[in-house]
Amino acid sequence: MPLNLEDKRAIVASVNAVATEALSAVVADYRGLTVSQMTELRSKARETGVYLKVVRNTLAKFAVKDTEYECLSDVLVGPTVLAFSQDDPGAAARLIKDFAKDNDALEVKALAVGGIAYGPQDIDVLAKLPTRDEALSQLMSVMQAPVAKFVRTLNEVPGKFVRTVAAVKDQKQSAA
Repeated sequence: MPLNLEDKRAIVASVNAVATEALSAVVADYRGLTVSQMTELRSKARETGVYLKVVRNTLAKFAVKDTEYECLSDVLVGPTVLAFSQDDPGAAARLIKDFAKDNDALEVKALAVGGIAYGPQDIDVLAKLPTRDEALSQLMSVMQAPVAKFVRTLNEVPGKFVRTVAAVKDQKQSAA
């Protein structure tokens, strides 16, 4: 069923609104996926906070125009699914990479972060980025390490004193 002009404008506006707020984007070729596989992919995308949309390439080019994902316009050919990470920069890459492991038909065309397009071979780099919670826990462990070491050092002084007193006590008991 053909889309009328108003429907096309609505699609372009909604994708553009998501693209301006997104942290990263992944473009993939979904040719060969069944309907149930696409439904599963969409379900996983909703769970992980990824905006996933199948859009006509001409509409997608209009939607990403004047955003930092305009660099993806060249790869928007053939059956294309757009995945935008909204909360976590690596979420879309993890979703597509994990789904492509089980479904060979899903092929990554390109990805973009910060206005720079990368090839499909770089999806591992983006997918391995820690989530916000993981990054915060790593930061906290790095910040906590010097304090914990300082406390252990301070605790060692009375501990050494107690061990010295215990050794003197044992020595006097054995001498008596």
